[in-house]
Amino acid sequence: MGFYGFEWFDTLTEQGKYVLTRQKAKVRYRVVRLLSSNSHYKDEIIHMGLNHTEPCRHPMRLVSVLWGTTWYYYLTNVLDPEQLSAQQVCDLYRRRWKIEDAFLLTKRLLGLSYFWVGGVNGVQMQIYATWIFYAVLNDLCADVAVALQQPIDRISVEMVFRSLYFFNRARSHNPLLELIPWLVEHQRSMGLVGVELAKLSPSAN
Repeated sequence: MGFYGFEWFDTLTEQGKYVLTRQKAKVRYRVVRLLSSNSHYKDEIIHMGLNHTEPCRHPMRLVSVLWGTTWYYYLTNVLDPEQLSAQQVCDLYRRRWKIEDAFLLTKRLLGLSYFWVGGVNGVQMQIYATWIFYAVLNDLCADVAVALQQPIDRISVEMVFRSLYFFNRARSHNPLLELIPWLVEHQRSMGLVGVELAKLSPSAN
């Protein structure tokens, strides 16, 4: 919400870029169109800044969700619910720190906290190689999630990574072993599936 501003929203919209943030409590707006609603949510197109000399020029979309006894309000310039549903709006906002998780894993788990060389070319090679491996590792976790019929959020990226060492040792004795079936067979001992995630509120994380 530190990046909240009518001029900024208008600029992004005019550049064909998208934004998703929390709506501020005291912003006055006018409902242009109600897209859908029930007792637990509302999806509306609004015009904001009724009490401002320079209101928001472009319409925005307000998704309101009741979680327990509290309403949460999300603002986006993606006006088409076919392009971004109300449920996806809430889910995307909840996942907004995933990029920080990626930085943590690549630095701590994959060793990007330290550079092996000082030259620019060497640094770039290490960064590219690490991020490529991180992408492959995430694809592997997705395959494990499908094989185990588990949500991807329950698969431990760290433990999948660490299990590769043990798979490599097992494969040295049996070259016919395949990775995904082996991971599925040893998922308990490898700790690939985390504990059941608590249901997070729309503003969690």
